[in-house]
Amino acid sequence: MAAESEQRILRRNRPGTKAKDFYSWPPQDFNDMDTILAVQQYIQYMIRKDHTDVDAILEPPEGHDDLAVWKYEHLRQFCLELNHMAVRLQNECDPVICTKMKATEQWIFLCAAHGEPKECSALDYTLHTLHGASCLLNSNKHFDSRVSIRESSVQRLGSIARRIYRIFSHAFFHHQQLFAEFEGETSLCLRFTRFVTKYGLMSRENLLVPIDGVSSPVVSQQDEGGDEGGDEGAGETEA
Repeated sequence: MAAESEQRILRRNRPGTKAKDFYSWPPQDFNDMDTILAVQQYIQYMIRKDHTDVDAILEPPEGHDDLAVWKYEHLRQFCLELNHMAVRLQNECDPVICTKMKATEQWIFLCAAHGEPKECSALDYTLHTLHGASCLLNSNKHFDSRVSIRESSVQRLGSIARRIYRIFSHAFFHHQQLFAEFEGETSLCLRFTRFVTKYGLMSRENLLVPIDGVSSPVVSQQDEGGDEGGDEGAGETEA
């Protein structure tokens, strides 16, 4: 009877569910999740459980040893959550004031959503970058499976991480109150910073936001090319 009861549990928010009652179903062991979305569901469960426990969120569950899928699903989740930051930025990040995508005055990033990389307002850059990252992560050409990822596609994850990190950088240096409030609610930048350092997707010297001792001091260097390694051009346009 217990097994039958477990099978009847519908783990989704039904239409009309109040926000306070979202995700009110009982937890489920990762190895009991019989779905190709198990990794995504596990990550989201761990975030809801305690968004401040980033080390636990970033640690793969017992029984899952495919780090490529693990990194891929985390990047998908980061894009989902960064959309919430983008909504808040729309109310504050005025294109007339934030005419370029900057972190510090020494770092200017070009937008790859055009035929040739060019300057965009910070808000347009944010929206273009999240849209481009989401399209790439959902591309059947590059990521045709949620359970196995080709090595050639894994190599694209670092580029995606570098670009979406710039959204954190801009928010921290130019919209500090918004950044602080959002970070207090989500721990998203802390989690992202720990994620890219734990799995080697970004180098420490390119982490401009001072987070918990893992970021480097801001480099006094203008990056007109946009990508932290100076490889904006074809690399950015390709994605």
